Amino acid sequence: MAYDRELANRLREVLAAEPDLTEKAMFGGLAFLINGNMAVSASGRGGLLLRVDPADTEALGADPHAAPFVMRGRAMDGWLRIDVAGIDADADLQRWAAVGVTYARSLPPK
Repeated sequence: MAYDRELANRLREVLAAEPDLTEKAMFGGLAFLINGNMAVSASGRGGLLLRVDPADTEALGADPHAAPFVMRGRAMDGWLRIDVAGIDADADLQRWAAVGVTYARSLPPK
């Protein structure tokens, strides 16, 4: 499944003022990177793929629209999937994107 181009455009609007922002096709979606570190992606499975502080994965994953990102049958700390219903409102998309940007900014540039 191709990523949602409308969602990618919404993310571009939300992230437009972010310095050092780049886009890259990754994980079947369109990722938005800060200083080379992925922050958030318009997922090829719908919704968002979000990078978060691994220490916050469980707490953020308690949101009803969030689920662990599973790779090869294993839930990955530091990664969440946010379903489409969790980002319908612009304020919700901005909130989730800010989580990803904050974590990506905390990492050393690549």
